[in-house]
Amino acid sequence: MKRHQYQADSLIEVLHSAQQLFGYLEDGLLLYIAHSLHVPPSRVYGVATFYHFFSLKPQGKHSCVICLGTACYVKGATQLVDAISQTYGIKAGQTSEDGQVSLLTARCVGACGIAPAVVYDGTVSGHGTSENVIEKLKGWREDGAA
Repeated sequence: MKRHQYQADSLIEVLHSAQQLFGYLEDGLLLYIAHSLHVPPSRVYGVATFYHFFSLKPQGKHSCVICLGTACYVKGATQLVDAISQTYGIKAGQTSEDGQVSLLTARCVGACGIAPAVVYDGTVSGHGTSENVIEKLKGWREDGAA
């Protein structure tokens, strides 16, 4: 916040920095940011919940983001979410009990030509199938158990 001179119009940058430092944006942190930038807490919370890249809960060691944009949806993205949910018992927006995997969804990741797109720890992968998504997550879970 000091770098941005406590300007209210730097809210998104401040939230990004806070999430990088703490891993997620807890309520107390959001209130501190609101107070420091002299903006209403409702505005800070509104921005933090509007953008999908902000998280209000601790995330897993790994993230799996399923694109639900039109092209991905038509090519079966919801089947990928369902397969993960059934196999690992987590729904979109949740983290596995072992803390290894967070399952997230996005409105669009801009990779329509390789739909359905899946983003594994920030790396976009195309032509996702239930089998290869489950296999990737299985590898993450096995790495965490070691």
